[in-house]
Amino acid sequence: MNEKFEHLIERAEQLIARIESVLPQPLGAPDWSQAVAWRYRKRASGHGVLEPVRHVGAMQLADLKEIDAQKDKIERNTRQFVEGRPANNVLLTGARGTGKSSLIKACLNAYAPQGLRLIEVDKADLTDLPDIVDVVASRPEKFIVYCDDLSFEEGEPGYKALKSILDGSVAASTPNVLVYATSNRRHLLPEYMKENLTYTHTADGEVHPGEVVEEKISLSERFGLWVSFYPFSQDEYLAIVAQWLGALGANAAQIEAARPAALVWALERGSRSGRVAYQFARDFMGRAAGEV
Repeated sequence: MNEKFEHLIERAEQLIARIESVLPQPLGAPDWSQAVAWRYRKRASGHGVLEPVRHVGAMQLADLKEIDAQKDKIERNTRQFVEGRPANNVLLTGARGTGKSSLIKACLNAYAPQGLRLIEVDKADLTDLPDIVDVVASRPEKFIVYCDDLSFEEGEPGYKALKSILDGSVAASTPNVLVYATSNRRHLLPEYMKENLTYTHTADGEVHPGEVVEEKISLSERFGLWVSFYPFSQDEYLAIVAQWLGALGANAAQIEAARPAALVWALERGSRSGRVAYQFARDFMGRAAGEV
């Protein structure tokens, strides 16, 4: 009888262990000394983990050209944050390939020695943002929660979760956490022509947006700092090409000789962005090295 009872207890313990293994677990704190940047990932079991980013891109603020006004705003806000002064959540919007993500990475590299850390979170995982904030709230470091290429469709759960974290939750904002997001959409949601019909006009000519428009604006308004990026002119594009060629070891003669090819490269891609300039510089220097 005792043997049967002990066997039953053993089976029950095994069953409980298996059930616990598939149930959502509280987010655990990682070894923060492993890295300065982290990615939040969901396992197939539904468990969330913070994975260290072993090799952060070596982007420096001085590497970023033709976006000086934007760089000044982001760098100033980040410095205020790291120094414990008031700072804002940031929304970076505008043309693709103009340096939005690179600027955030450069700020991380500049201020990591002073305790700045970054946690990258995918849009699909924004519903877990409160758990991430809870894990880092008691840490001495300053954390940027980074959301790249952020945009939402109607009714997505991450939209409301992000609104709550930015401004609107019962809990007070955490002083060592800011959200930096990049997007090609200024209001983070798709906008339709029919929504213009919801605007109302007063007798003296004032224009007031309707409820649908107000709802779409409400999320982006929760970011205290908006920074806009614009397509580069031809001269700005060539200046960025020259900077990247120089960074990769090109001399003045090579940089000058590369100008026509750089313009053709941009024309073929239909874009004069910083990303296209960087890709051209790598291709040009790679071919030049092979010809030596």
